[in-house]
Amino acid sequence: MLQLRRLYERFAVLVHEMAKFGTVGAAMFVIDWGCTNFFRYVLEVGPLTSKGVATVIAATLSYVANRYWTWRNRENSGLAREYVLFFVLNGIGLLISLLVIGFVEYTLKLQTVLAYQTSIVIGTGLGTLFRFWSYKKWVFLPPDLPPVDPHTGLPEAEAEADPGPAPRTAVSHPASHPVSQPVSQPVSQSASNPAD
Repeated sequence: MLQLRRLYERFAVLVHEMAKFGTVGAAMFVIDWGCTNFFRYVLEVGPLTSKGVATVIAATLSYVANRYWTWRNRENSGLAREYVLFFVLNGIGLLISLLVIGFVEYTLKLQTVLAYQTSIVIGTGLGTLFRFWSYKKWVFLPPDLPPVDPHTGLPEAEAEADPGPAPRTAVSHPASHPVSQPVSQPVSQSASNPAD
């Protein structure tokens, strides 16, 4: 039981982030799946366009939920930077889904409702694995990382980072610490009034 507790403590933050990300993901999957099917079968839009438009809708809602709930304790590296990176990475996740859907629809020529639904689930699952990894790595940064340059989106160079307070060195003033003076040497006038 103690080993299980230690294991939980070691991965508690990751488990909580995954649970929140999964909750947001499940809600966004329902929105994405519903919109995809609405566009595909009610409005009769093509399979790839249906998925693309639905993903943009779900991704916008997902950004808000992940920024302000899943990773609210992580570094806020700027709305513009996070938003752009989030959508670029979502675009890659969408591409993964589209490749699966396109493969099933056009390469395998499986154009049934079941085949389309299956390709949505598989593509979304693979895209979600990529998104979780990439959001943690590049979008919602841990608070202990160096600050990010808002213009480049890259961590600031160490030389530009604030080095913090200068290390303190002990300065002995002979007049204020007479015990520290050697007994055999007299204290001169210049040593008792050092220049600051």
